Amino acid sequence: MQEWSKEQWEEQKSANGKTAFYLYTPMCGTCQVASRLMDVTEQVVTNIPMGKANLNYMEQLAVEYEVESVPCLLISQDGEVVEKVYAFQSVPNIFEKLSKKY
Repeated sequence: MQEWSKEQWEEQKSANGKTAFYLYTPMCGTCQVASRLMDVTEQVVTNIPMGKANLNYMEQLAVEYEVESVPCLLISQDGEVVEKVYAFQSVPNIFEKLSKKY
């Protein structure tokens, strides 16, 4: 999964119908597990642009989107964040969230 800057996220969010932005911190054990789930999900879901970012370097993004904890998956539809996922239970669970109609 490619690292995105805040600008790249905003660009992708505006240019695509649905976009996913995975937020993590490197020292978080849960984030490491979620990262593996997201890597597998990215291989399965090829029609939705997905990026990731280390939240330690994106404080303003955390404030702007009211990110409560990491890992966090921001899902946008038509330029607006429609869901924040904090529980990365399994690849099928993430796939279901990304396939959901908003």
